Amino acid sequence: MGERRHRGGRRLHRRRGRPGPREAAATRTPPSALEVALAAEVARCGLTATPFQFEWWRRQAWLAPTAQWTDPATDALRPETVHRAAWLALLSRAGRSISWIGWTFWAIDATEHSTRRLRQALTDTLQLPLCRAGIDAARIPQGDSDAAFEARQELAGLLLAGRRAIGRDLDGILRTHAAAAGLALPEPRSVSNPFDKTLVQVGARLLIGGMHDVSPEELTAAWRSLWTGPPEQIDRIDAAHIAADRAGTDLRARSPLADGLRGLLHTVETVNGPVLCAAVRACTKASATLAKLLTERVDGEPEILAVLMDDVMWDQWVRAGGLAPLGRLGKAAIALSTIQYLVVPGWAADLQRYQTLMDALLAAPEPPAGQSSSRSDGPADDTAPGP
Repeated sequence: MGERRHRGGRRLHRRRGRPGPREAAATRTPPSALEVALAAEVARCGLTATPFQFEWWRRQAWLAPTAQWTDPATDALRPETVHRAAWLALLSRAGRSISWIGWTFWAIDATEHSTRRLRQALTDTLQLPLCRAGIDAARIPQGDSDAAFEARQELAGLLLAGRRAIGRDLDGILRTHAAAAGLALPEPRSVSNPFDKTLVQVGARLLIGGMHDVSPEELTAAWRSLWTGPPEQIDRIDAAHIAADRAGTDLRARSPLADGLRGLLHTVETVNGPVLCAAVRACTKASATLAKLLTERVDGEPEILAVLMDDVMWDQWVRAGGLAPLGRLGKAAIALSTIQYLVVPGWAADLQRYQTLMDALLAAPEPPAGQSSSRSDGPADDTAPGP
């Protein structure tokens, strides 16, 4: 038999070692009776899941080990196992990741293993902007020397290299559409665009070097240049810093960004596991509820948008990571929300209050087609719109 050759005359060699797709499929372990039974239960829900998917989900710690699927007293599949598998079947799409929704499952289970994976995922996400810029967070120069300060400024410049400017944020886009439709919305209470170049440049320096690399006057000036809310709010911030300086108090040391990214990473790495899981559960549930309201209800009930905007959490959360699409940006949004939940005083309680508001809006009956509702808030619903 003659040897096989490439069209150009080069000899072709058979690869050794790693099996190809056909070889791998041939060596797969046949599905167990329990896996077949679970696939049948998922099919009863109108969904499809295969034993090979179960294997992948177990590896990702989204689905419990097979030994935990059944009730020891009856040997029947646990309802929570079927429920989880059905959710995973619903969320899974060929070639697409379930993104931060996988974090929700880790946070719900809150085992030692799932908490460790959750902690690592948040840490990786927070460090991703620096990794993409070739910056090692552990090697950022520290100290008050001129050389260390200048090195940090250079790193902040690297962080911004090639970054595209965002002309309008979610708030700006929605206000433009609302104005065209003649819908009255609450007056702005914050900056016109939190992703404006001016704020992003200051933010990069804060992320690299912390609050001591940016003076209070510099930070306030950046906010003032884009402020669309009542001017007395900015004046109060200035007055607070002046009063603190006279009293010998450093307000910058109390900021979540006091130590930059290093401080945020330290928070995620050291916070108690159950607290971390509770934070992620709250943030992912809130983002899922918000997405459901904006995509399924606002078009038919535009007054919902006015209710959502007429709350401080619109500026403190929705515009700064509340809406979390699947993918890299969504993971960054959930990580940012989790950090605020953990370190900003009162933020967790405000998110819970806003969640109650969103649940009430979602639970209220939709108006008949072609009619707009003018209802008040209904009773809160504690059921998460996600897994």
